[in-house]
Amino acid sequence: MKYRAFVDGQEGTTGLRIHEYLAQRSDIEVLRIDPEKRKDPAERARLLNAADVAFLCLPDAAAREAVSLVENPQTCLIDASTAHRTVPGWAFGLPELAPQQRQKIRASKRIANPGCHASAFILLLRPLVDAGIVPAATPVSASSITGYSGGGKKMIEQYEAGGDPRLDAPRPYGLTLAHKHIPEMAAHTGLSVKPLFMPIVGKFYKGLSVSVPLHLSELKAGTSTEQVHAALAQRYAGERFVRVMPLRDPAAIEEGYFDVQACNDTNRVDIFVFANESQVLLMCRLDNLGKGASGAAVQSMNVHLGVDEGLGL
Repeated sequence: MKYRAFVDGQEGTTGLRIHEYLAQRSDIEVLRIDPEKRKDPAERARLLNAADVAFLCLPDAAAREAVSLVENPQTCLIDASTAHRTVPGWAFGLPELAPQQRQKIRASKRIANPGCHASAFILLLRPLVDAGIVPAATPVSASSITGYSGGGKKMIEQYEAGGDPRLDAPRPYGLTLAHKHIPEMAAHTGLSVKPLFMPIVGKFYKGLSVSVPLHLSELKAGTSTEQVHAALAQRYAGERFVRVMPLRDPAAIEEGYFDVQACNDTNRVDIFVFANESQVLLMCRLDNLGKGASGAAVQSMNVHLGVDEGLGL
């Protein structure tokens, strides 16, 4: 059978990429809105309620408005905004989050797509918190370097226009310590202390890597580097899109540098554990437009519909 899908906010970076994924699919009929009516609430409501799955690629306020327009109990909403990522009743759209997460996504008509930075951070920390290796009260810090596509159309235009020498250097941001991904980063790892998080945008289109430094002395007493790596490897064993790379993976740094863009154009996540005798550096890389946004949304759609999870990815 064919499923009907509608992207509310189809002109944005995430919406356009979802359309690219869906265009490959013979099992999906894509409902499209007339460009002149894309802000018409009545037409949006008609298409939202006609869809089996509707993707909300909108600012938070517009996403909440879209939810209010849905009356069809069979319409599944997958919200790519930050509006519902910690809201009760919404399944978090990260199938690899925990063993029961796929069933939650399958059963829910309200799915909140994770943020790109948050996806990488959560995939690094959740297994370690669940295993008791990282105590929930541990103050955790993280940094992330990402391509400029994560800033949306305005930032893409800014970088691609050129002429501004300030854009040649990496740009740290989120320096008010209130980045919009922090609530979900805490809520879905099980940490009881909000992480200290600094993202950095670089002069490349896409690709993202989150780094989390830890001291072994801060972890569960007696924890070794090998146990940290083993907990991650055990948690993601058999996962189709998550790879835990060898401990201190020499191939990843054979040229002296880490390739942030190595997962681009895939739905893959690579997890690394680098370490010395007293410190551990966790790293997770992904495509911020793929597994960090559009790919994750399509993956959750596949799980919800009960089709092959990797279909179209």
